[in-house]
Amino acid sequence: MFDLISIGDVTIDTFIPLINAKLIKDPEDNQLNLSLRYGDKIPVGPSVSMVAGNGANAAVAASRLKLKTAAYLNIGNGEDGVRIKHKFKEENVDTRYIVFNKNLPSNHSVILDFKGNRTILVYHQPWKYNLPELDKAKWIYLTSLSPSFIDSNILDQIINYLERTNAKLLYNPGTFQIKLGVKKKPRLLSLVDVLIVNKEEAKLILGFDGGKTLPIKKLLKELADLGPRNIIITDGAEGSYGYNGENFFKLGIFKANLVQVTGAGDGFASGTLAGLFYGKSLMEAMRWGAANSASVIEHIGAQAGLLSYNQIQERLKENSKIITEEI
Repeated sequence: MFDLISIGDVTIDTFIPLINAKLIKDPEDNQLNLSLRYGDKIPVGPSVSMVAGNGANAAVAASRLKLKTAAYLNIGNGEDGVRIKHKFKEENVDTRYIVFNKNLPSNHSVILDFKGNRTILVYHQPWKYNLPELDKAKWIYLTSLSPSFIDSNILDQIINYLERTNAKLLYNPGTFQIKLGVKKKPRLLSLVDVLIVNKEEAKLILGFDGGKTLPIKKLLKELADLGPRNIIITDGAEGSYGYNGENFFKLGIFKANLVQVTGAGDGFASGTLAGLFYGKSLMEAMRWGAANSASVIEHIGAQAGLLSYNQIQERLKENSKIITEEI
């Protein structure tokens, strides 16, 4: 039996630090746009590439936290596919469910890093998802999939697996799941033990205008009304909020020296799951998530800062005064 099986995507991320860029606010939607001189040669800092992707990040994080971990992911041909499998073996992530696609390359993203934040240029391969016969697991971590998942019945396959095995589910839906409509799978939502999204994603799922200011308790409660037993909403520098069906919580952020934010959400979600796995309450598990997330943003890439079990204990002690409180 596995402690965790991660279901999602994996990619090779190439980070490009921008030097001469500008942030320009769009007067129509009040959003910041990244501006580069069109047709010019743009000087950049040294680039670096590494294995990443939501599903991969969660698997590596769990393995470092001493969970027996496997992953269902799709990889392509060429050196990138070999590199991805090698990375998982280094991290003690079981690769038996990784699907090799000989006619497609692996996913590849370009991340433009400017002033600690990132703009991601992403292309997802049209993987043909078909859940393999998975061994039993205590937890399933379901996250971002390629848009081609809508042409498969993978969500129904996951529902069947959860009902058959009674595995717990942490659901951290990706962009394309949210665009399709998370509410369209009520049976899946009824099986979710923990739903984790950021504040903007929460609004999209519930059908609210992204620019509209809404009480956080309203967002938490309406997400819970969809079926999940526990809800967590992250809100960047404002910290995170939780709801367990009875009480509402708030947790601030842990101290960190910001380098870049890629992977912070994955670090938080996987750290929270590990806390729950080790028998912690939702309030304390959120602190595990905050510790992991704070470490991730201190490094380039989504995985370099993921903590080991001993390291997360140290980080929790260092931030012992930052606790989850009822609101």
